[in-house]
Amino acid sequence: MHPPLGDFDRALPAPDCLDELTRPVADAVRHWRGSVPAEQIVYVDTEPEWADTATFVEHYGRDLLERSANCVVVTGKRGGETTLAACVVLSTTRVDVNGVVRRHLGARKASFAPMETATGETGMEYGGITPVGLPAHWPILVDAAVADLPYVLVGSGRRRGKLLVPGKAFTELPGAVVLEGLGLA
Repeated sequence: MHPPLGDFDRALPAPDCLDELTRPVADAVRHWRGSVPAEQIVYVDTEPEWADTATFVEHYGRDLLERSANCVVVTGKRGGETTLAACVVLSTTRVDVNGVVRRHLGARKASFAPMETATGETGMEYGGITPVGLPAHWPILVDAAVADLPYVLVGSGRRRGKLLVPGKAFTELPGAVVLEGLGLA
């Protein structure tokens, strides 16, 4: 199959390669709901040592930078309560943790989750966390610029491989909220 963006040697509809995905991501694809068919989510095989955005675009093409997104796990704290959430922003931006995220979560303090928390709570590998397959009770904060793209390159749950996902599909994930200005230049 020819991928909808990029030039990858191996691209398959995600439902056809569930064994390549972590359990939570595979389960999410297997039970996919929404207006975007699961077959439009494409898995592309990539080298794990090139998973980080800067290295990735160096090897797979600079044009992917404008169409790539990062998914980061954040914690919001207020009183004794802690809320975990995911933020999906374009790779060319950074998450407005202390502004948009803190206010949206109603937190007194917000920060990036420690690596052990992010991987332990998601069942995904660090450097490959994706919004597809996150715990259903988590808020998934999606920058409007991500939702507006026809396709977005994002992690697959592992450092090996990526997903190409229609931007609209992010808006239909459980707990998804589209926010303007979540990603800062």
